[in-house]
Amino acid sequence: MIDFSRARERMIASHLSRRGIRNDHVVKAMRVVPREAFVDPGFEEFAYEDSALSIGHGQTISQPYIVALMIERAEVQPGDTVLEIGTGSGYAAAVLSRIAAHVYTMERHAGLARIAGQRFADLRYKNIDVRVGDGTTGWPEAGPFDAILVAAGSPEIPYALKQQLDLGGHLVIPVGPPDEQRLLKVTRVSATTFKEQDLGGVRFVPLIGEYGWHDERAEPRARQSLRPAPTLSQMVASAAEPLPAFDDPAFGRLFDRFAGRRVVLLGEASHGTSEFYRARAAITRRLIEEHGFTIVAVEADWPDAAAIDRYVRHRAPGMLQDAPFQRFPVWMWRNREVMEFVEWMRELNGSREASDRAGFHGLDIYNMRGSIAAVLRYLDQTDPQAAAVARARYGCLTPWQNEPSTYGRAAMTAGFRKCEEAVVEQCRELLEKQLEAGRGSGDELLDAVQNARLVASAERYYRIMYYAGPDSWNMRDSHMFETLEHLLYARGDQSKAVVWAHNSHIGDARHTDMGTAREELNIGQLCRERYGHQAVLIGFGTHSGRVAAASDWDGDMEVKTIRASLEGSYERVLHDSGVARFLIDFARHAPLSECLLKPMLERFIGVIYRPETERLSHYSHASLPRQFDAFVWFDETNPVEPLGPEHTRAGVPDTFPFGL
Repeated sequence: MIDFSRARERMIASHLSRRGIRNDHVVKAMRVVPREAFVDPGFEEFAYEDSALSIGHGQTISQPYIVALMIERAEVQPGDTVLEIGTGSGYAAAVLSRIAAHVYTMERHAGLARIAGQRFADLRYKNIDVRVGDGTTGWPEAGPFDAILVAAGSPEIPYALKQQLDLGGHLVIPVGPPDEQRLLKVTRVSATTFKEQDLGGVRFVPLIGEYGWHDERAEPRARQSLRPAPTLSQMVASAAEPLPAFDDPAFGRLFDRFAGRRVVLLGEASHGTSEFYRARAAITRRLIEEHGFTIVAVEADWPDAAAIDRYVRHRAPGMLQDAPFQRFPVWMWRNREVMEFVEWMRELNGSREASDRAGFHGLDIYNMRGSIAAVLRYLDQTDPQAAAVARARYGCLTPWQNEPSTYGRAAMTAGFRKCEEAVVEQCRELLEKQLEAGRGSGDELLDAVQNARLVASAERYYRIMYYAGPDSWNMRDSHMFETLEHLLYARGDQSKAVVWAHNSHIGDARHTDMGTAREELNIGQLCRERYGHQAVLIGFGTHSGRVAAASDWDGDMEVKTIRASLEGSYERVLHDSGVARFLIDFARHAPLSECLLKPMLERFIGVIYRPETERLSHYSHASLPRQFDAFVWFDETNPVEPLGPEHTRAGVPDTFPFGL
């Protein structure tokens, strides 16, 4: 009876260590993988000899030293994603799987692939995917790869494999004539630069495929060196990770890669597209349920969102005089998509301790009237004397509470400097009160402080808006960012937030016309500057379909047809990829990112959509891979479904936030 454990140790000592294999990951992996399980029946006694063994179909299982050498030279590390070309018996893939996070292995012989797959299943190696196909074209949708290992000799290095390497990744491949090759290590230095290193002479079976040899007689493919470079849209198609249905758990899992960040910012290319809301909801559900996110911060007014927050966190109802989200554009938050997400939050929070419940908060500054009322209600309950002072301070804003956009012109007259000083003083006093109370001050004081901050910011916003220029935009986004920071502080050092806002707010403004031409900043830029890699910016886009929007400010909502994206725009490049819905993670696709860096047109649809002047009204130049860290694409989209009286539920008009 053969003692395979002793045979493995002898193999490591005699064939690996003595020949210079020193990598701990490689040695440990080869110590645990049973090579006897990967040879044909009857050949088990030869499993640990340093020789290649036949496995049928004219293929061999490589000698242990070569397997170890290629893995070591490829610098495979824990957490890596690896592609192997030439599955064969499956032994090398099995060794790789004990080191890397995931192994993709390709075999052109279906019989060998089937047997290898069964061996992986028997050994319970669950991080290996096997595909039958032409290995010379690679596995683009699974890449980019930290390492690619090719177990067959090629006449030259296949272009497709080089392009599927991540920056800093390594490709180890035998290259040369059929009788003997040189083992080359190719390292990707940049999008277009590769460094080669000769590791010595080897002999492998021929690499058969479109960009390898023609057949086992080792006849090279005709015109393989004339292969044209892929177009931008073809590169997008290779990089695209298709999106499953919104209710498929796999949808949310695609975004687990971002779960370790402090802030995940999710955009939208319009304020009235169902797919954008549903996608953000699916991603956010996953981050809340599985990854500890407790803050949902949206591009909505604080007092309106506070009513939703009370509902989803099972807090006592507030005294908001009006139903939330009644200010134009009503459909932006009063829609079925948001309602379904809010109901999900309430149900999930019902099973959690109060301190662990996820909150729903507004970042914006427009509802000055609602915030003044909220501050006064809080002070009436906690400090009536302070409430009287606050009423006097806010009195100068009273004539403009319903139409604050007219305040800017009035503020030019004498005496209104005192109004600014008064609202700032009110905000300062409440902030001091919160700081004295500390993080345990509770939701009610936090709510009052944020409303006081909103009033102070809104007063300044409407005052400087009269002068036009970038100041009003910058003041608004700075306020939203500061509100986000206050929320993160209030929930503790380990808190994490998801932000829902338009692409124009969450994409880094420095890489758009906003920053380069108009000196505007936004939340995305401020988050990158404050949190660095701990913030991830994810944009959204579409080519065509329909959208809920108005023709003018304060106009009625209409369902409008979205015009097909313009030639020369990012949207047209993504559309021409032919993939209907996908995620692109720019960090995983350096070559594509490099090619997309040069600014192109990008479409922005807000609550107003004017297709008749679309180029002037809705397109701006941007550098997409610098503006966002990732991008979500839906080629054809549909409008949100606004809520009407038919959505009111009998018996709960006082507690249900969307009751009419």
